[in-house]
Amino acid sequence: MIEIILTEHIDHLGQAGDVVKVADGYARNYLLPRKLALSVTDTNRRQIEHMKKLASARETEERAQAEELASRLAQLDLVFARRVGETEQLYGSVTSADIAEALAERQFEIERRKIQLGEPIKQLGEVTVPLKLHRQVTAQLKVVVVKDEGSQAR
Repeated sequence: MIEIILTEHIDHLGQAGDVVKVADGYARNYLLPRKLALSVTDTNRRQIEHMKKLASARETEERAQAEELASRLAQLDLVFARRVGETEQLYGSVTSADIAEALAERQFEIERRKIQLGEPIKQLGEVTVPLKLHRQVTAQLKVVVVKDEGSQAR
């Protein structure tokens, strides 16, 4: 086992700046070559402390922006009109790409991967879709799928 200082957040291991013990091979073959960790020295400790202060300020700023965006998104309803058959079955579905595109039309630049839609919406009605805007901020977006009256299938 070897002690290292993490330079980035790594799931199931720790946050940036944490001193952790890992297997020698994991550190030598994966973490150190990819610059995800540094060996434990006084210089590296000082460098990581400085990086932590900068990251903390940046994190606070990003979280505040994400919370403000989440409050604006909570007031928004996205309505999608889709063709349906006689049994109210949708032809097609509403996907995360459709939601991202509709948000972009309303001047909200949200990456498609942040839209946490487990599977495409395939039925009429209202669905609440979570948007992961920040590690600690998740907005709830209301998506309504309605029948497109102009093009009903026969």
